[in-house]
Amino acid sequence: MELPMTALMKEILAHNQAFVAKGAHAQYECSGHPKKKLAVVSCMDTRLVELLPAAMGLKNGDIKLIKNAGGILTHPFDSVMRSLLIAVYMLQVQEVAVVGHYECGVNGLKPEAMFEKMLARGIKRETIEQLECCGLDPKTWLTGFTDDKAAVEASVDMIRKHPLLPKDVPVSGFIIDPKTGRLDTVVLA
Repeated sequence: MELPMTALMKEILAHNQAFVAKGAHAQYECSGHPKKKLAVVSCMDTRLVELLPAAMGLKNGDIKLIKNAGGILTHPFDSVMRSLLIAVYMLQVQEVAVVGHYECGVNGLKPEAMFEKMLARGIKRETIEQLECCGLDPKTWLTGFTDDKAAVEASVDMIRKHPLLPKDVPVSGFIIDPKTGRLDTVVLA
């Protein structure tokens, strides 16, 4: 059963039609290759959408921006690492920066809290438990980190040691303050 379009999607599509009609896209035209040859891995936190690029002096077209919950790698062969490899080999990226942030919602995340919310939204406990049959431990998969600095260090280390990443690709790590935009260096390439 297909759900009816939400008011939000109607609003977005109406805006998009007007955006295209007036040619507003022209100011965003750029190459598919980043001008600064940099890939940034960061969190999906709403406070960072505009703050992170502004605090780093970056404009549209300057970087490849890879975002996920926590801005971290969870596995050497997760989608973040896949994106980084594509960026390096196919999109002219020559350097990587991992940028975590203070007050991250993934810091301290407990899988039990997520499971309770899933159950409350109608997901059956058996469905959650079935993930183990796929070789995925849901408790590990949904566990957050407890130390911002250590999480950034671990991601930088995982990227640097990846067997498919050339050793000449510098990888640095930072933590951004979502209130001020201040970047604290965790590790430099």
